[in-house]
Amino acid sequence: MALETTIFGSSNRLRMFTAVKYLTYALLFVNIFLFLQEEMRALEHTFAGELELGQVIQSFAATIDTASWVLLLLLFELETSVLDDSKIKGATKWALHGVRGICFIAIGYAFTGYYAELVSLYDVTLASIDPCLLVGQKISLLITIDEYLPLDSSNCLAMGPEIYRLNGFDIVADGQTINAVQRLAWTDLINSAAWILVVILLEIEVRLQLRGDLSDGIMRGTKFVKFILYGTLLFAAIFWGFKGDFLDFWDASMWLFAFIFIELNVFEWQNETTLQEVDT
Repeated sequence: MALETTIFGSSNRLRMFTAVKYLTYALLFVNIFLFLQEEMRALEHTFAGELELGQVIQSFAATIDTASWVLLLLLFELETSVLDDSKIKGATKWALHGVRGICFIAIGYAFTGYYAELVSLYDVTLASIDPCLLVGQKISLLITIDEYLPLDSSNCLAMGPEIYRLNGFDIVADGQTINAVQRLAWTDLINSAAWILVVILLEIEVRLQLRGDLSDGIMRGTKFVKFILYGTLLFAAIFWGFKGDFLDFWDASMWLFAFIFIELNVFEWQNETTLQEVDT
């Protein structure tokens, strides 16, 4: 299908819409490398040596998740805006569905990584020791989620009265930091789950549209559910913004903006199909 101007009013507005849309997609692609950079830095303080499979997904959950979502976004763009319906068949159809299936697996895999990180943040032991006595033992201080500093004679003095050590890691944090990071980890997990549900609904809409069965009633039903899901995602973005986690806030905002375009694509796609049926 080719995106027409029925909801944009003019070709100039459509060109502006398209330029902003692809700029947003490009910025999301850049986010892959930003998350990779952040998680590579965090890896210096978490897992040492050769990583096991479970440790890979826990260490690089955000990178794998973002990369898979960018590819999935481009696939939705192809099906809902770029390709004509008559071309989405045979080998093309199976190729699109196959690559999208791999993306779904990777996204689900990333979800398990967020869960593993959350579990590790609750697996802590209260350490009855002056943290400054640990200076020089290659201990890391947890600052916020995926951010650490080497424990030194300066930052050990700023720690609160309750000192916790993450079991299995040479990482310590005070009680306030642990609680704050746990909330951020919960937000990561809930955000990931909400996006998975959004994409399941979009997948249903795309498949029904290709079969000619995407009715107004179904659209109203999925719209109601997605309103709740997008509200959850917006809350997560706002939470990250208030907590000073700029990269997660920026990424979440960009994804919400990007899926506005996908939703408009689906709406225009269905509208165009309805008009064609009326004409015939």
